[in-house]
Amino acid sequence: MKKPKTYSKKEHEIDVNLIDPKAIYILEKLRAAGYVAYLVGGGVRDLLLKKRPKDFDISTSARPEEIKALFPSAILIGKRFRLAHVRFGRKVIEVSTFRAGDIENEQLITEDNIWGSPEQDVLRRDFTINGLFYDCATEEVIDYVGGYADIQKKYLRAIGQPYLRFKQDPVRMIRCLKFQARYGFEVDEEARQALIDCKKDIVKSSQARVLEELLRMLESGSASSFFKLMTDHGLLQQLIPTLAEFLEMPEGGEIYNYLQEADGTLKEPHRPQLQRPVLVACLVFPLLQKHLQTHFIDREKIPHLGDIYLEASDLIDSVFTTFFKLPRRLRISTIGLLVSQYRITPFTKRKKQIRIPRVAGFDLALEFLNIRSRIEPALQETTLKWNDIYNKFAETNDLPDKTKRRRRRPRNKP
Repeated sequence: MKKPKTYSKKEHEIDVNLIDPKAIYILEKLRAAGYVAYLVGGGVRDLLLKKRPKDFDISTSARPEEIKALFPSAILIGKRFRLAHVRFGRKVIEVSTFRAGDIENEQLITEDNIWGSPEQDVLRRDFTINGLFYDCATEEVIDYVGGYADIQKKYLRAIGQPYLRFKQDPVRMIRCLKFQARYGFEVDEEARQALIDCKKDIVKSSQARVLEELLRMLESGSASSFFKLMTDHGLLQQLIPTLAEFLEMPEGGEIYNYLQEADGTLKEPHRPQLQRPVLVACLVFPLLQKHLQTHFIDREKIPHLGDIYLEASDLIDSVFTTFFKLPRRLRISTIGLLVSQYRITPFTKRKKQIRIPRVAGFDLALEFLNIRSRIEPALQETTLKWNDIYNKFAETNDLPDKTKRRRRRPRNKP
């Protein structure tokens, strides 16, 4: 067994105030019951980068049923990868048992419930920067794979052979580009070449996992650079070929303009999160504009809202159909947002008095209009007018309910 390197508080300078007290509570309760337990993965990485982690994951020697016995609020989930979600109201902390696995086999991982040691658990993870433990009891960082030094050097390196790791779990290729986009890390040349060699395997991934990775990157504030990397490395062509083809055209720069504006908005301090329909619209609105221009305006036809609804629906379905489809609720909200842009900024001048359309999700349409106005300055006056009208309606509560993201209720599993 390899002896890990350890880094003291004086060396790593992690600010313990950035650690969620609920995570510390879980760690302390596991240790008090006689189990080994550490913070692991992205949370440790972000702490070393002086960032407040969004999520805290815990790895422990306790088995899933033992975790459930200690924390009555925990829900055991997953078949391929059995773990516990410990709930504190809406807050969920993921607790998993140390795993072992065959890291030399290039077959897709379809089962992952072989218990192991801390070292074995680390060796089956994706990148060295995510292979660190943090021991809250000793305040030490525990490093089996050289991840601490890689974080200091801003270097992205796979644990083990990249080609095998990407074959085992192709989603790791998306995660590789995600970390490059978010943190500006340099990708190890062997990993970069393996990504190019394995890119066609991305379609062997779970559709749900791929979609969630893409949506999270839209929310990350680094979407523009991420989708550029996805296109440059040929992954987007496998997943969303219609979008990739447009991004490679001169008009594709419009999509990057929208993504850059969304990224800037998300990075504003104390700014509410942009909702997913707004972010998906950043990807497809330029395509819709071009489509309407080609099929209507250039033919001297003015599309009415029914035409636009059909075109937007067909566009969404054609773009997101090769590998995955958008969830029904997200699809409907995005189409409604796109159609509302032509209520707000119609092709012909409005003769009737401007009023708030009685449609659900109109707040999302205004949010997207704010992004449009920063790309098209000619829309700024219209944007100010619509926001003023909307705010006046808000004061009298005479408007549709604001769109809220539905929270999925965890299901009990045997």
